[in-house]
Amino acid sequence: MTDQQPTREYTNGEITVVWKQHQCIHSAVCFRSLPLVFNPTQRPWVSIHGASTEAICSTIDRCPSGALSYRMEKEEEATEMPAPSVKIQVVPDGPLMVTGSVLLTDHHGRQEIKTNLFTLCRCGASLKRPYCDGSHHTAGFKD
Repeated sequence: MTDQQPTREYTNGEITVVWKQHQCIHSAVCFRSLPLVFNPTQRPWVSIHGASTEAICSTIDRCPSGALSYRMEKEEEATEMPAPSVKIQVVPDGPLMVTGSVLLTDHHGRQEIKTNLFTLCRCGASLKRPYCDGSHHTAGFKD
């Protein structure tokens, strides 16, 4: 049973910021980057008029959890969504299966280009993290 908090939306008529509280990992990227908009000590914590739309978009694009997203309210022209270059599939009770060409940076800052298909650990039991080694089976990992 998960305790998911509601999704919140903040708009200025040009952009709507969407916050999925249950998805937030509190990395602080948003309020360190743009404290005039994202301030967790105030209510509401998002002040949509605190910066330009471009600055808000740029900050949200760096949200590592995806808890923050946005949608433009006044699109000048409908544009077709580009085909994804990377696909990520959540394997039930297992890893994340990644297809495509990806630049992966580990916690030491080392970078590696991964191509084609690989899997990333979700359970935390892998001895080859961030990659999956199948340990989720013996660890009894469930979604």
